[in-house]
Amino acid sequence: MTAAQEPILSASGLSLRYSGAAHPVLANFDLALRPREIVTVIGPSGAGKSSLLRVLGGIEVPTSGEVRMNGAPLRHVHPRVAIAFQNPGLLPWLSLERNVAFGLDFKRQPKLNALERRARVDRAIAEVGLARARRLHPAALSGGMAQRTSLARCLARQPEVLLLDEPFGALDEITRADMQQLLLKLVDTFGTAVVLITHDIDEALLVSDRIILLGGSPARETGQWQIDVPHPRADRLTELGQIRIEIVKALRLATVRSH
Repeated sequence: MTAAQEPILSASGLSLRYSGAAHPVLANFDLALRPREIVTVIGPSGAGKSSLLRVLGGIEVPTSGEVRMNGAPLRHVHPRVAIAFQNPGLLPWLSLERNVAFGLDFKRQPKLNALERRARVDRAIAEVGLARARRLHPAALSGGMAQRTSLARCLARQPEVLLLDEPFGALDEITRADMQQLLLKLVDTFGTAVVLITHDIDEALLVSDRIILLGGSPARETGQWQIDVPHPRADRLTELGQIRIEIVKALRLATVRSH
């Protein structure tokens, strides 16, 4: 990623107020997301992080401001923007491979012939390391395997932007670390840009190019950090320590302001 690259996804002046609500949940948010960039959004519980992701994904229409995808206004769910949540949302009556293929049937997805469809599904499953489990149903999958399947379903759509809402939050520590490394690998392989929502500051430090803090009521950007420490970062915790201290202090202040 270089500063000269144009943003894939951009937002300017985003505000969101739900119908009947006395106050907006989000105010005056800006973002420029570039290829292969991982931007992580952190903040107190209830600070509007998931609402922001829904606006960026075209699921919610902002009250004011605008989201653009490759320079064009984004007013609905876009075929090159994929979203994954903490709950993998797999359909229990479908096999793993059919769950991955299911994403290709979403509204506004390009029509594919059988060979194209098979190639996309096969590659996505291989990239997340589940080729041997493709015939299994969700009940037979571990939590980590279910999240890998959810990511594969996104990858089969060949997204330019991947929006992730606490995707690893329910996983054990070892599986979560594996998923973080998988995310970095997928960004490198596919060139996808990522917006990640997480409550885990250490996770944000390990994978992000930038970290944005949402705070206040309504939520707005109250801090931003560029993380220039090379990967892998697991053995570079000393270099990340000062940034972590700054983020914790800012997060505590943001938590006070949002209550």
